[in-house]
Amino acid sequence: MDPQADIALIGLAVMGQNLILNMNDHGFTVVAFNRTVEKVDHFLANEAKGTKLSVPIPWPRWSPS
Repeated sequence: MDPQADIALIGLAVMGQNLILNMNDHGFTVVAFNRTVEKVDHFLANEAKGTKLSVPIPWPRWSPS
């Protein structure tokens, strides 16, 4: 299977979002993961709109135990 991203990042707090956007600006395709799915949905629809950002497929909708 061919890789679909150059790097992955876990956590979409302020630093995680900025790292993802910076890497994207420098030509990297980034996979983002956050335990709160709504935060990923919001980030994709707003700050990351139009970027080469991806999320794990299938996106795991789980809650930590």
